[in-house]
Amino acid sequence: MVSLRPSPPPVTKRSDRLPRPPAGTVYRGHEGMWSWVLHRITGIAIFFFLLVHVLDTALIRVSPEAYNGVIAQYKNPIMGLGEIALVGAIVFHAFNGLRIILVDFWSVGTRFQRQMFWIVIGLWVVVMAGFVPRQLFVIISEVQ
Repeated sequence: MVSLRPSPPPVTKRSDRLPRPPAGTVYRGHEGMWSWVLHRITGIAIFFFLLVHVLDTALIRVSPEAYNGVIAQYKNPIMGLGEIALVGAIVFHAFNGLRIILVDFWSVGTRFQRQMFWIVIGLWVVVMAGFVPRQLFVIISEVQ
């Protein structure tokens, strides 16, 4: 008996059809991945700062004396260094957010995403170079 059905295509292995994924992780640690990781970390850090800030500011309505006590606890060198970290997180998050907007909405943004990442890092360094010495001066003057 003769079949009118066409014969099925030859069976091929998966490796013949698709490129093999890299061994280990898919992420290779390039600028795009580090930008994504740092953006998430700084966003979470800023969120938790804002949460604590709202809570300690709301304390003034409950007890002004307790509020003054909390604010007095914040005036120490460790919190001053924390303020440097906070400003660093906010500045990076803001500049990287602008980079993400450009990547998303600029027609050639994806082509220049690597260069824009390094521009963000450069701008961050410039801003922090202006802020850190002043903040360190404030921290040192409060200790004395």
